[in-house]
Amino acid sequence: MDSTILFAFLLTLFAGLATGIGSMIAFFAKRTNTAFLSVSLGFSGGVMIYVSFVEIFPKALTELVGAHGQQQGTIYTVLAFFTGMLVIGLIDKFIPSPENPHEVKFVESMQNDASSHELATTATEQTPINTETKQRLQKMGVFMALAIGIHNFPEGLATFVSALDDPAVGLAIAIAIALHNIPEGIAVSVPIYYATGSRKKALKLSFLSGLAEPAGALIGFLILMPFLNDTVFGLLFAAVGGIMVFISLDELLPAAREYGRAHHAMYGMVAGMIVMATSLILLM
Repeated sequence: MDSTILFAFLLTLFAGLATGIGSMIAFFAKRTNTAFLSVSLGFSGGVMIYVSFVEIFPKALTELVGAHGQQQGTIYTVLAFFTGMLVIGLIDKFIPSPENPHEVKFVESMQNDASSHELATTATEQTPINTETKQRLQKMGVFMALAIGIHNFPEGLATFVSALDDPAVGLAIAIAIALHNIPEGIAVSVPIYYATGSRKKALKLSFLSGLAEPAGALIGFLILMPFLNDTVFGLLFAAVGGIMVFISLDELLPAAREYGRAHHAMYGMVAGMIVMATSLILLM
C-alpha cells in the first residue's frame, strides 16, 4: 500500500510539473503549434471521457450499490458524479476569463499583446519596459498562476484517487492531465517573462503553479484517508468522474477546436479513447 501511495503522488507531481513544458515551448517557439495542441488536448479529453464512463463511474456504482443497495447506491453515485461537476464548474465561474487558465492562449498573440504596450514582439531582456506595463504583465502572470493552482487541486485529487485504485488507470489520467497542462504553462510564463525579462523567474512561477497538483493529492490524502471506506471511496470516485467529464467537455475539447484544428482535435480524442480502451483490455 505504501508503494502504491508513493506512486500515486509521483504521478500527480509529473502531471503538475508539465506546466514547465509549456513555459519552455513559449520561450523557444515563435508560433503556437496548433496541430500539436489540438491533438494533445483532444487526446486528453478522449482519455478522460472514456475512463470516466467506462471505468470510474461503474466502479463507483459497484462500491456504493454494494454498501447501500441498488436504488440508494445508484442515487448516491449519480449525486456524487454531478457534485463533482458542480465543484469544478463553480471554480471556473469564479475565476475571471482573463485569468482562467483554460481560455485559449497563443504564444504569438500574447507577444502581440505585449507589443501593444510598448513591447516589440522581438523583445529581449534589454527591451525597455515602462513601470505600468511591467506591473500589468506581472499581475497577469501571477493571477494566471493562482488560477492554475486552484484548478489543479481537484485535478491532482482525481489523479491520486485513480492511481490509488488502479496504477495503470492513474498513469493514463496523469498523462492526459499533463498534456492539458502544457498550454497553461504558456499562459503563466509569457506575461511574467515580458514583465521581468527573466526566463528563470517565468519558469519558476510556472513550475510552482503546477505544484498545486500534488498539493491537492496530499490534502485529499490527509483529510480522506483516515475515513476511507467503501462509501467514501465510491462517492469520491464518482465525483472524480464528474470532474473529468466537465473538464473535458467544457475546457479541453472546445479549446482544442479553438486552436483552429477541429479535425485534429477529433482525431486526438478518438486516439485517446482507443489508447485507454486498449490499456483496459490488456489489464483484464
